[in-house]
Amino acid sequence: MDYKKVNAPTNTITRDMNSLCADTGNVYETVNIIAKRANQISIEMKNELEKKLQEFASYNDNLEEVFENREQIEISRFYEKLPKPTLIATQEYIEGKIYYRNPLKEKSKF
Repeated sequence: MDYKKVNAPTNTITRDMNSLCADTGNVYETVNIIAKRANQISIEMKNELEKKLQEFASYNDNLEEVFENREQIEISRFYEKLPKPTLIATQEYIEGKIYYRNPLKEKSKF
C-alpha cells in the first residue's frame, strides 16, 4: 500500500459516531471493523519498515561499533510522520474502501 497517497489526517479529528455507524447501525460493530483494519495496516507498515531497515542491519558482534546511518534515520522519520493506522482505517471506512460482512446477520436473513 502506498502510504504517501493516503489522504488521512496526521492528527486526531473528532468524529460524529452517529454518522460513522449509519451503515452498520451499531457503534461497537463500526469501531470493531475500523480496529481490525487498523491492525492489518499496522502489520503491513511494520513489515515494510523492517524490510527496509534490514538492508542496513549490521551483523557485527562488537557492541562498541555503533554508528548512525543517515538513510536509516530518514526512513524512520518518514514512517514516524505518516498518519497512524487508526486514522488511515477510519478514512478508508468513510470513503467506503473497506469490505466487511457479519455472518451472524447474514444467517438470520435466511
